[in-house]
Amino acid sequence: MTQPARAATPPSGEPADASRVGRARVVAEEWVASRQLDLTIQSPALGTTAKVRLLIPDGWRERRPGQRWPVLYLLHGCCGDYTSWTTLADITSIPALRDVLVVMPEAGNAGFYSDWWNDGHGGPPAWETFHLREVRSIVERHYGASHRRVVAGLSMGGFGALSYAARHPGMFRAAASYSGVVDTVHTPGASDLVLDIASRYVDDPLALWGDPIAQAHVWAAHNPVDLATRLRTIPVYLSCGNGDAGPLDPPDRTSALETLLEQENLLLAQRLRDLGAKRLVTNFYGAGTHSWPYWEREFKRSLPLLLSALR
Repeated sequence: MTQPARAATPPSGEPADASRVGRARVVAEEWVASRQLDLTIQSPALGTTAKVRLLIPDGWRERRPGQRWPVLYLLHGCCGDYTSWTTLADITSIPALRDVLVVMPEAGNAGFYSDWWNDGHGGPPAWETFHLREVRSIVERHYGASHRRVVAGLSMGGFGALSYAARHPGMFRAAASYSGVVDTVHTPGASDLVLDIASRYVDDPLALWGDPIAQAHVWAAHNPVDLATRLRTIPVYLSCGNGDAGPLDPPDRTSALETLLEQENLLLAQRLRDLGAKRLVTNFYGAGTHSWPYWEREFKRSLPLLLSALR
C-alpha cells in the first residue's frame, strides 16, 4: 500500500537544519509510493537544495545496521528531472530491481552532469560534485548503498553515465546509455547541440565548459569519445535509433536529434572497438525516435549487463 507523503527527520538523527556550510545534508524525506522515497538535500556544490528519488529494494525498511545493497544510478535527460524514470517509464514493476537500490538524482534541465566552468572560476552549479561526492556519500552512509555501483541514463543522462564512468575509473562497474549525447566534439553538429540545449536555460551557455575551441581541453575532459580508453575495460551498453519513425512511434514522426545522436554513438562504438573493448554491447536498432518507449525498452534490455556487473 502506498504511504501518504510525509516529511521526516533524516535517519542520521541530525536536525533538518542545513545551515552548516560545506556539508551536504538531507533536510527532508517524503514517501511518494511504497518503494519510492524522495530526499531533499541541501547542497553546497549547487548552492541550493536538490531532490533525489530512491527506489528501495525488498527488505530495505527492515535493514540491519551495516546492511548494504548494490546500487544503480539512473540519470535523466535534458528537460527531465529526478522523477522522470518513475513517472514516464515503468521501472517499479521490474522484478530484477527489487534487489537493487536505485538512485535517481536531480541534474538540472541542462546541467550536463558537470561542474560548470564559469569562465574558469568554477562554483555552482557543480553537478558532478553533487552526484558523486554529496549524494553518493549520503546514500552510502545512511540509506544502505554499497560500493558496488553501475550507472545508466538517457540522452543527456547517457552522457552523464559514460562521462562519470570514464572520469572516475573504478567507481562504476558498468555503464549504459540510451540515445545518449556520447560525443560533444568530433561529430559535425555535436558541440552546437550542447550549446543550443544549454542556451535554452542559461544566458551564457559557454559557462558550461567554455568555448569549444578556446577551452577544447575542458570539452575533451568530459567527452566520452575522448575518454574512451577509460571505458574499454568495463561493460558498456550503447543503444540508439536513426530518427525515422519506428514501431513505437506515431506514423510519420521523425527526430533529427536522434539522427545526430546515432552518428555520435556509432563513432564511440567504433572508437571502443579500435581500443580493443571486449565488453561492449550495442543495439543500433534502426527506425526509432528520441522518445521514452525506446528508452524504457532499452533500459530493460541492458539490465542483464548492468546487474551481472553488480554480482
